[in-house]
Amino acid sequence: MKAVIIEDEEIIAKVLQNKIRNVDPSVEIVEIIPSLKVAKKWFLNNAEPDLLFMDIQLSDGVSFELLEHFKLNCPIVFTTAYDEYAIRAFKVNGVDYLLKPVDEEELRRAIDKCKAIIEKRNPVIADFTELMKALANPQQQIQKYKEKFIVNIRNQWMPVNTSDIACFTKETLNYIYLFNGERYMLDFSTLDDVEEVLDPNRFYRANRQYIINIDAVQTVKPMENSKLTIRLKDPNHKFEIDMSREKAPVFKKWLDR
Repeated sequence: MKAVIIEDEEIIAKVLQNKIRNVDPSVEIVEIIPSLKVAKKWFLNNAEPDLLFMDIQLSDGVSFELLEHFKLNCPIVFTTAYDEYAIRAFKVNGVDYLLKPVDEEELRRAIDKCKAIIEKRNPVIADFTELMKALANPQQQIQKYKEKFIVNIRNQWMPVNTSDIACFTKETLNYIYLFNGERYMLDFSTLDDVEEVLDPNRFYRANRQYIINIDAVQTVKPMENSKLTIRLKDPNHKFEIDMSREKAPVFKKWLDR
């Protein structure tokens, strides 16, 4: 099965290619396309692939524009860092997706799903017009993020505004650090549970131990092997948070808006 990747971040594209090779060697990546402009030229001169992996936000535009120029019948898997409201839009409109950084097990399921579509020779039914409307108008999507957290202090409960939280950490237990430096134990079992109720436009899961508020970031330092070290603003400057090479390009896009 021949596949094409459309992704403007070279590292992410190569990582995705390697993961595809790992989970299903029968999928051959015939081209990695770095921009919308190059994609348009490629599809003018080449046959449609069996499968397409496509980032949404490219450096020179939104990849949906490609679907306005070409009628593609192959299964499309979007790779995206969009938040939960958009993910619901993907589900409703019959499109498959993978959240960055891509998990190999989720990738395997997506490829299997696409293979089933191809084997049945069913056309891909996806309402891209409605999908684009949903992505363009997030205020129309019903989404509730957690506005307060209950913390334990001297055997009492105390509400804390989410906007006052600089970061969430996984130590022996889960804690929050406020912008004023105060630390409180959090009554959540895992940071995965915390991440699900946070606004992804404000909070980012840097690694297994930290979720950070965008307003708490002081500096970001590139390290060896394209990794990053994030330092938070005073009085939480003691935190130097490492971020993997794979997450770095996605984090940069999240931060640079």
